[in-house]
Amino acid sequence: MALVAFWPSPVDQPIQGELARILRFFHAHGIPAWFDYKFVEASANVVLFVPLGVVASLAFAEKRWWQIGAFGLIVSGCIELGQLLFLHDRFASPQDVVTNTSGAVIGALLAIEALKRPQARRLSAAGLRNANSS
Repeated sequence: MALVAFWPSPVDQPIQGELARILRFFHAHGIPAWFDYKFVEASANVVLFVPLGVVASLAFAEKRWWQIGAFGLIVSGCIELGQLLFLHDRFASPQDVVTNTSGAVIGALLAIEALKRPQARRLSAAGLRNANSS
């Protein structure tokens, strides 16, 4: 994540032409116009922060999803501030902070849900064993 965040030039710069060509192909084959570069960029920002939300949720299991989201907000804010101050070819954006934070929240919710499922299965299996032994 740090490599992408602090790369000196926009990370999509080498593939911008290819990405534009792929999007034109998609649009010519029925994909709606709203599925454009801005949508792809915003989606990439969300996806970039999902692992942060998952790992933070697992590392700090006592924290709630919104606390992990706040952590994502702080991390994203620091990244955008670093881009603003030190990377003149990059563009700091409040939109990136929102999408990055959303990714951290999604990651936290996924981790919380994934942890609940095995616990629920173990509890129901233990309950069945106890009911059968009575």
